[in-house]
Amino acid sequence: MKGRCIMSKINRSKNVLVAVLVLLVVGSGCNNRGNQSEENGNHLRGEISISGAFALYPITVRWAEEFRKENPDVRIDISAGGAGKGMTDALSGMVDLGMFSRGISPSEKAQGVWWIAVTRDAVLPTVNAKNPEISQLKLNGISAKTFRKIFVDASIKSWDQISGLNGLKKNINIFTRSDACGAAQMWAEFLGGNQEDLNGIGVFGDPGMADAVKIDLMGMGYNNLVYLYDITTRQKYSGLEVIPIDINENGKIDQDENFYGSLDMLMEAIANNKYPSPPARDLYFVAARKPQNDVVKAFLNWVLIKGQQFVPEAGYITLPEMIIAEELNKLNDE
Repeated sequence: MKGRCIMSKINRSKNVLVAVLVLLVVGSGCNNRGNQSEENGNHLRGEISISGAFALYPITVRWAEEFRKENPDVRIDISAGGAGKGMTDALSGMVDLGMFSRGISPSEKAQGVWWIAVTRDAVLPTVNAKNPEISQLKLNGISAKTFRKIFVDASIKSWDQISGLNGLKKNINIFTRSDACGAAQMWAEFLGGNQEDLNGIGVFGDPGMADAVKIDLMGMGYNNLVYLYDITTRQKYSGLEVIPIDINENGKIDQDENFYGSLDMLMEAIANNKYPSPPARDLYFVAARKPQNDVVKAFLNWVLIKGQQFVPEAGYITLPEMIIAEELNKLNDE
């Protein structure tokens, strides 16, 4: 009898243990099915869709590549089409995140858009590298007032009308962006207007703008930083030159205005606020609402923490630590 009682207790203990294990397994399975994303060991699993600004596209691609090295079960689809498309796609829910390259407007805020700053860059005025006036342009630069007369007022139409040049009687072939974009808006704001105020032949995207100026000896346009400088050589792409901005409007480029010799020199000038803002600006990810998807949140946290190490080598400017802390709090504050 005593032996049978002991065996009975052992059997009951086994049954209880099996029941507990079954509950644990079932509970774990239910939790996974309830999430928008799944965790596979230490790796996330899911998808992220991103569209928008050409300005943010190169670093976003780099971030995605590095993030997937740690999280290979995450798929990230990225497409460039301009900041306007990024905002539209994000607000409509077509994508998880929009790449955005200008300040958030009151109307966009009224629609409930959520945004987070992730890096910084600048828009620069460009000219064909073989322009006959290039040497004098580098010495004198062009002031914001003169740029406005070229791009907005259209009161300056030929190179000989620009003060300090050698009298080249050729029309300035102005190029602007045909797509709704942050680069055009920031360049226009620097000149006291909006994108719609800019004159010129419309071309699509940053690559299109760069190519247009490269093949037109009399061309003038504007480009985001990483479409003008090669991130490998840290020098300007062949065929393109920067028109230095005469910030103090004294008719020449002083030593503290002369920071266009290399990508690193210019990045330092932007970081130290020597280059004017606008056209320097923060770059953002935007969404229809604060992200709830675990994969999207994990990616944004990674961008603001680990992802910042890739920012300088990719030709962008790291945000100040205080700003990064504020953005992390915005993302994670419940």
